[in-house]
Amino acid sequence: MRKFGIFVVISVMVASVFAISGIDNVTNAMNELCVGLKSMLPVAAMMMIILAGVIYAAGQMMGAETRARTNVWATAALTGALMAILIAVIAPSVLSTIYGTTWDDAPGAVSGATFCVTS
Repeated sequence: MRKFGIFVVISVMVASVFAISGIDNVTNAMNELCVGLKSMLPVAAMMMIILAGVIYAAGQMMGAETRARTNVWATAALTGALMAILIAVIAPSVLSTIYGTTWDDAPGAVSGATFCVTS
């Protein structure tokens, strides 16, 4: 019971810190998320495509059961790469729709700043 009480106190303190920070930090956080998605996901997708090819090629040298498993693993890696590419392409437009193409109306925003670009 004491651990639960400590957890509740820490949760309330963390929530109050986030509440004090305001909406401008949320907008900045979404911008950083969008920039991170655009820079990280294409690289991860390329790595997954290469990994899928290596797994598939290695599986072709194995027995029938292992070959079947590696085909599933390679397919899963390709599916993950496809999802990463889709997220990298779609996320900026979705976040821009939610928060606006420019965020002049956001508190503390720089006039004319566009969303999802590095500064």
